[in-house]
Amino acid sequence: MSYLPIFIISFTIALGGALSPGPLLTTVIYESSKSGFKSGPFLILGHALLEILMLIFIIFGLSRFIHNPWVLKTISLLGAIILFCFGLKILLSLPRLSITLKDSPAKSKNLILTGATMSIANPYWAIWWLTIGLGLLLAAGRQGIMAVIVFFLGHILADLGWYSIVSLMISKGRRLISGKIYKGILACCGLYLIGFAIWFVLKPKA
Repeated sequence: MSYLPIFIISFTIALGGALSPGPLLTTVIYESSKSGFKSGPFLILGHALLEILMLIFIIFGLSRFIHNPWVLKTISLLGAIILFCFGLKILLSLPRLSITLKDSPAKSKNLILTGATMSIANPYWAIWWLTIGLGLLLAAGRQGIMAVIVFFLGHILADLGWYSIVSLMISKGRRLISGKIYKGILACCGLYLIGFAIWFVLKPKA
């Protein structure tokens, strides 16, 4: 398989995941409403750095440790707690939240850290990499290290492209949508995170 098919396959699969509602999308919406367009790219930078670490873990065989059922359960529980707390934080911030035309001076390093935190907090993130991602990575790895790099670029560029578009729409939309509507959107985001966290803990395990 040449590099172009590897890129296309990685890009399309990652885009399908990015388009699905999830904690990272909710975080992009929330942060973009406060800090503007830069939120999307910097959140994805944090997400990308975390995924590079996961690639390293898988390549060097550390995925066997992460794949341990007790480790996965611990990751899932801690992730659900983080998502619940972040959702609660959004809801509690609504009364004092003000949608303005000026971007708030949120530090880029904080957005990067938030992107990494919300990614690892999503229990499905580790599960995806240890199942679908692992299979795709092994297939690309048979073509050499360059194929792995192409695979990762396709994967992360899909995330960067979509979440940057979302961030741009939210940041520009502040000029068109009232503060009440924005608070309603963010309230839905907060409730979604809380609901997702509770569902993941209580859902029947296979």
